[in-house]
Amino acid sequence: MRTFLFVLTLVAATPALAETIAPRDAPKHVGENTTVEGVVGEVHHAASGNAIFLDIGGRYPSQQFTAVIFKDDFDKFPNVDALEGKIVDVTGPITSRKGRAEIILHDPGQIKAK
Repeated sequence: MRTFLFVLTLVAATPALAETIAPRDAPKHVGENTTVEGVVGEVHHAASGNAIFLDIGGRYPSQQFTAVIFKDDFDKFPNVDALEGKIVDVTGPITSRKGRAEIILHDPGQIKAK
C-alpha cells in the first residue's frame, strides 16, 4: 500500500508534458499549454523597442507561429538573435493575436535551441 501511495504521489507531483506540435498546427491549440517546434526564420526587434518577435515557420508576414518577448523580459534573453536559423522548442500557453498563434516568453526555460 505504501508503494502505491508513493507512486501515486510521484505521478501527481509530476507536471504533464506539453504536446509538441508543428508551427502550422498552433492555431488549433489556442488556450493549451503546448510545445511548438520549428525553425526561427527571423528574429525581429519592433521599431517601438517594446517587443522582440521570433518568427517560426517562415518570415513575417508569412510566418506560421510567433514567440514574443516583451521589453520587461529582454534582459532574460541576452542571446535571442543567435536563435535565427535554428530549430527551437517553444513551450507555453498558445494565444491568438490578430488571428495569429503565439506564445509569450517570460522565462528562458520556455525556449530551447536544438
